[in-house]
Amino acid sequence: MRRSDVYFSADVETDGPIPGPFSMLSFAIVYAGRYDGERFERPKSYDQVFYRELSPISSDFQVDALKVNGLDRNRLTMEGDSPLQAMSDASTWIKNYSGGAYPVLVAYPLSFDWTWLYWYFTKYSKSGSPFDYSRCFDIKTAFAIKAGIPVAEAGRSHLPANLASTRKHTHHAVDDAIEQAEIFANVFEWEGVNGGDRRSKDLFT
Repeated sequence: MRRSDVYFSADVETDGPIPGPFSMLSFAIVYAGRYDGERFERPKSYDQVFYRELSPISSDFQVDALKVNGLDRNRLTMEGDSPLQAMSDASTWIKNYSGGAYPVLVAYPLSFDWTWLYWYFTKYSKSGSPFDYSRCFDIKTAFAIKAGIPVAEAGRSHLPANLASTRKHTHHAVDDAIEQAEIFANVFEWEGVNGGDRRSKDLFT
């Protein structure tokens, strides 16, 4: 029997552009759906959430990055979870929730969140990356292909109303991971400009 994909929407909040010199301060992972190769199953609610705030791993940070997420590095230095514990717990949670299926990370865009999470999982998790080294799905690329537009024009601001989430982008990892999970399901179910929308006949309204 074919093993299904189980999708997890992830959002990270950091104090800089790359892991190692800078730190991931928080992350959230939300169950975002399942696909067996024939049928996509959208979550009825987005209440399956893993969230952690982490202790910084270096002294370097960018002030502008902290202004975006509003996280307090000094507090996290004292109260944040150790990366070893947080990433090991996250990996276990993902694998347990996936059961015998393949866990797949989704993000919009994928590159930033994947870079941070793969690096942290590989370095700190006792069991490594639950997504292996390549089980990932870029919502931005999927939207570009289905909409017939260049990737450079496929940012969130270009999403039509029937694909966008009604939630605000707050830069809190949980809020943004759920918002992203809704967009993912909308894009996955949408057949594109040359097909049809299973939920609506109005493609760009």
